[in-house]
Amino acid sequence: MNMQKRTKRNEFTRREILKAMGSAAVAASLGGLDKKVWAKTRPPKVIVLGIDGMDPTLVRHFIKQGKMPNTKKLTEMGGFSPLTTSIPPQSPVAWANFITGMNPGGHGIFDFIHREPETLIPYLSTSRTTPPTKKISLGDWRIPLSSGEVKLLRGGKAFWSILEENGIPATVFKIPSNFPPEESEARTLSGMGTPDLLGTYGTFSYYTVDPPKDFSQMGGGKVFPVEVRDNKVVAHLVGPHNTFRRESPRATIDFTVWIDPLNPAAKIDLQGREIVLKEKEWSDWIVVTFDMIPCLGKVSGILRIYLKELRPSFRLYVSPININPADPALPISTPSGYCKKLVDDLGYFYTQGMPEDTKALSNLVLTDEEYLEQARFVLDERRRFYDYELTRFREGFFFFYFSSLDLNSHMFWRTLDGNHPLYTSQLAKEFGWFIPHLYQQMDAVIGQAMKIMDENTTLMVISDHGFLSFRRGFNLNTWLLNNEYAALDDPLSQEETEFFNNVDWGKTRAYGLGINSLYLNRAHREKHGIISPGSNASALANELAERLTKVKDPLTGEPVISNVYKPENVYTGEFTHRAPDLIIGYNRTYRSSWETILGKYPRDEFVDNHDKWSGDHCMDNVFLPGVLISNRKITATHPALYDLAPSILNLFGIKKSRTMIGTSVFG
Repeated sequence: MNMQKRTKRNEFTRREILKAMGSAAVAASLGGLDKKVWAKTRPPKVIVLGIDGMDPTLVRHFIKQGKMPNTKKLTEMGGFSPLTTSIPPQSPVAWANFITGMNPGGHGIFDFIHREPETLIPYLSTSRTTPPTKKISLGDWRIPLSSGEVKLLRGGKAFWSILEENGIPATVFKIPSNFPPEESEARTLSGMGTPDLLGTYGTFSYYTVDPPKDFSQMGGGKVFPVEVRDNKVVAHLVGPHNTFRRESPRATIDFTVWIDPLNPAAKIDLQGREIVLKEKEWSDWIVVTFDMIPCLGKVSGILRIYLKELRPSFRLYVSPININPADPALPISTPSGYCKKLVDDLGYFYTQGMPEDTKALSNLVLTDEEYLEQARFVLDERRRFYDYELTRFREGFFFFYFSSLDLNSHMFWRTLDGNHPLYTSQLAKEFGWFIPHLYQQMDAVIGQAMKIMDENTTLMVISDHGFLSFRRGFNLNTWLLNNEYAALDDPLSQEETEFFNNVDWGKTRAYGLGINSLYLNRAHREKHGIISPGSNASALANELAERLTKVKDPLTGEPVISNVYKPENVYTGEFTHRAPDLIIGYNRTYRSSWETILGKYPRDEFVDNHDKWSGDHCMDNVFLPGVLISNRKITATHPALYDLAPSILNLFGIKKSRTMIGTSVFG
């Protein structure tokens, strides 16, 4: 590392600080240094706890109830403020704001889902995998002559890379929007955005003699009908695409389940291992290996099995196959050996970016009780790793991320909102304790960090957004169709339309894709674009924005959309031109429907949300501030997520980069 680059600042570099510390220690041993002078000579430490989805209204409520005493004490030490979230308030967007000190125009993440304008093929916004470009064919085999690439699509430099350049050590555990992890000497482990071994956000497997209707359409999971013969079930585990073979078929592993004829238990034979489970029992982590090319290529993953039922119906759940951190098929940490070190010290762990299996609960594959048990595995594991890393923290910067509040608020908000379509008094009685319990768990986490604070430590507790109930879905594409902004080739097949496969692009002026994104069918951008740039596009965008904010729900009479944002008014930076043409800010309790996200055109414009995914935050950002709590006084009147990177740098005496738009929240 260039030492001249390190010493441009007037402040101490790390080496100079350590030297000063040594001198101070000698002086202290001689009794020649008082406590205040000693504190000033020690380097600062910064701890940031990223608690996804922590809502400021609920925090205040639970503090008042006495359920969050540590949080109350931290607030009294420094301050508590709502934290302005991103536009839109989606987690990958919001955490990218935090990481870079920029808004989406600067880092280029605008939604969970982006699309190729030439093809309208959707892709996950934070990373892309490119296969090898050069191959040779040997019969049915395809041998690559060049390497593929997994690319982080987030633009901008992570603030911890700037810390590193200035000699500040850092640990960044599971931060979202950082897969594959940005190259760094810091210890980092990728979080939300990290795929499973199949390349998805998480695909479970479900083996049953009684498959549900339309099981082939189940999102987030695969159902495999099986038969029980002579107390035996033969099935196969589906793995990643084998790109070494013609047409890239899925790699598979055969396994057998032997059912005890007398007892509620079974033995599972899987790759030479025998896993014995009782009914309603979870396995530990199991390592599996997929053979991709004989003697040369293998891909390793880890999974957990839940023996849901043996009689009268056989039901077996297999978790998404996580990337094996002991032998990762894709990069998930820096340095590369960090994830392996964690396995050595703590055992296997979830590497999938969204570890709670919300899709299994939504699809009724797991019951509420079974999902809660799996969610507890995630939180218990995360707290165990938190204990480990917090104990090791000695200097520099430390970030640790918790997902439990976010994903479980999504699934159990129906227990808190008496007006949600899925709410019942019995449900509230059985599970209404869970979200308050999670806030108490987070309070305990905050208390642990407070115990290791000293006079040189700044502790920040942050969340990327708050939470609201998701009661009603709005089919944006259906509205566009009904108001003659879109047309279909075959109107009779409207409900079968998916990924725009039935759209008449010659008559379609706008379309929705993703959660908050609306695009114009622009000439010279979309393959079949018809809207010319300039005044025509601007006039259409203005017209859509005005009409959408006037849409009212016929059931409630309430406006569905609070604000429609134009990227040029809310974004700055080099990627602004890639933004959606309009960003939809939904009103409280409304959100884009699941069908809108994937380019469908259902019959009805509105639908009650009967999915157990009952809470959300993909509405207008003005309703969904996050949380900023610190032991240091917060002087900013309206702090925002993109202010935090400059704030952290400033605590170490480092100037923010010129691309950062925020300022220090501490003055």
